[in-house]
Amino acid sequence: MSDELIVRDSNGTRLGDGDCVTLIKDLKVKGTSETIKRGTMVKNIRLTDNADEVECNTKQVKGLVLRTEFVKKA
Repeated sequence: MSDELIVRDSNGTRLGDGDCVTLIKDLKVKGTSETIKRGTMVKNIRLTDNADEVECNTKQVKGLVLRTEFVKKA
């Protein structure tokens, strides 16, 4: 058994570093007044040590961490 971390989106599709994802729900960003709208495409995600989270940058927020349950692979 390998210790490789498998990250999956809301539909169960496997995600990797550099993939593009689309939000499936409007998300309020904690600590700001920003809301990232459903359908927003986020490019070039980075995987974290947690299988339920990915890091990314959007036009509004840099260094954002998204839960994989709210994204689908584009």
